[in-house]
Amino acid sequence: MEWARFGQQMAAMARDLLAQDSVDATLERITSSAVELVEGCDAAGILVLQGRKVRSLAPTDDLVADSDRLQEQLGEGPCFDTARSSVRERVFRIPDLTGQQLRWPAFAPQASRLGIGSMMGFLLFTEDEDFGALNLYSRKSGMFTEASELAGWLLASHAAVAFSSARTHAQLEQAVATRHVIGEAMGILMGSRRLTEEEAFDVLRRYSQERNLKLREVARMICEQGGID
Repeated sequence: MEWARFGQQMAAMARDLLAQDSVDATLERITSSAVELVEGCDAAGILVLQGRKVRSLAPTDDLVADSDRLQEQLGEGPCFDTARSSVRERVFRIPDLTGQQLRWPAFAPQASRLGIGSMMGFLLFTEDEDFGALNLYSRKSGMFTEASELAGWLLASHAAVAFSSARTHAQLEQAVATRHVIGEAMGILMGSRRLTEEEAFDVLRRYSQERNLKLREVARMICEQGGID
């Protein structure tokens, strides 16, 4: 690997990641970058665990989603292990999946039949939280080397920061939008019922509790209907 050229590509990729305008776009850029920059990588995806349920994010190939689905069904596999690991530096590199029958007796043979030859995975994390695992696939065995692992680790480090930034930005945008719609709904109630600001918010809060609806959902309904009964 030409490390000088790789460094330039990595720097350009890092800037590009931070320039994406949504969480989904950021994730798609992360996985496409893995295929572009990591030697031997044919496909990539991000696996997030919610309990024992798997979310397969931004897969570049059906092979990724099939592998994630298989690991969820079996409750075992390298990506599954990495995403739920409490060891922050957790990285795996499997040069040949056929040699992993003892470690993952159910997953390994079925993954080989899917067409997976070798795999690598990297825990995505910042100092504050874990996000899941970036998983890389090759259709041939022996394709991932130490250089591939280092390149993947560098990519995952940038990816975790970009993922965190994109998600924080999305959460802030949602908070601003929620505050705006609540303010608009309160204005409607204040005008139609001659209420004070405090009384209008109290109407919103009570309706939310009585109907077991989130406050922003009640506010959105008021804005769409022009009031509530």
